Amino acid sequence: MLFTQEHNEIRRTVKNFVESEINPNVEAWEKAGQFPMRELFMKLGELGLLGIHKPEKYGGMGLDYSYNLVAAEELGTAHAGGVPLAVGVQTDMCTPALARFGSDEQKEEFLAPAIRGEAIGCIGVSEPSAGSDVAGLKTSAKKDGDDYVINGTKMWITNAPQADFICLLANTSEDKPHKNKSLIVVPMNSPGIEVAPKLDKLGMRSSETAQIFFDDVRVPQRNRIGAEGMGFMMQMIQFQEERLWGAANVIKALEGCVEKTIDYCRERQTFGQPLLDNQVIHFRLAELQTEIECLRALTYQACEMYVAGKDVTNLASMAKLKAGRIGREVTDSCLQYWGGMGFMWDNPISRAYRDVRLVSIGGGADEIMLGIICKLMGILPGKKSQ
Repeated sequence: MLFTQEHNEIRRTVKNFVESEINPNVEAWEKAGQFPMRELFMKLGELGLLGIHKPEKYGGMGLDYSYNLVAAEELGTAHAGGVPLAVGVQTDMCTPALARFGSDEQKEEFLAPAIRGEAIGCIGVSEPSAGSDVAGLKTSAKKDGDDYVINGTKMWITNAPQADFICLLANTSEDKPHKNKSLIVVPMNSPGIEVAPKLDKLGMRSSETAQIFFDDVRVPQRNRIGAEGMGFMMQMIQFQEERLWGAANVIKALEGCVEKTIDYCRERQTFGQPLLDNQVIHFRLAELQTEIECLRALTYQACEMYVAGKDVTNLASMAKLKAGRIGREVTDSCLQYWGGMGFMWDNPISRAYRDVRLVSIGGGADEIMLGIICKLMGILPGKKSQ
């Protein structure tokens, strides 16, 4: 992928923001289990970083997705994954369908303030019994006059405790599972919404995540994005940006793990020599760096295809799968070389080890990615290639 001066400027801007606004505060935010989201999002909004590939009409930069990918990659230099995750939810998980399929009225009410950083969004897909099985979700939105009345629950919703709106996927008819769902933008201050206490997670500690309950929540039907029954299709498209973002965001985070491990192994002496002088260690680190470069190449290729308007379901799924798998491999291998220090909670590698584990679960588990890839290869039982 060829980068322009504008790409480089966005990369520089994000890098400076991470170094000045995020990394100095990471330790405190991780311990607190939250960060000042509104304050940070307002600063990101002022820099235009929440709307890089969103329409200029609503305050975005109007650039293609490659510029957003650069920002996602550079956010990976943050010393914890929770803050970048919260940003990614805002830019690449709860707003893509709104930007692509939403009405002008919806974009003015929800997208524009999200781009400015004045409104925080979250995405409502997962449920206690329907995570990766999107077709199996139970939350319903039934028509009553000009409104929808929503009942159900959503689980593992990042940004939920501070969110102003949720892009909610709900069943709006009794049709088949892939044809009965709609995306609806729901203000989080609507009567009948209850946000449970934030969840105590293994990783992404500074990111707030919670369960949401909907009890006869009434919203106007005009808040539905696009046509009724098209929600599943829109969410599948929305997932592509989420998966590309996730793959890109992992790259520099993993490079940072390798670099920190090299520094540690160069300083740490065992049996009269630096750990790094052991061939098994420096060969392994070289292998891991090679794997990271493979992930970068795959992610960049998928991005180029996406910008060209091509279907990237296959490559985005592969990139998401690879990011999760290599993320676990890199952090586990690096932690081993830190020995007892790597087993400490506040060690940067142990934090990365915990944070990156989510990549193989969120946005579609590894097994879902493998199923998609197998389907497109034509090797699922009873399935033909597309």
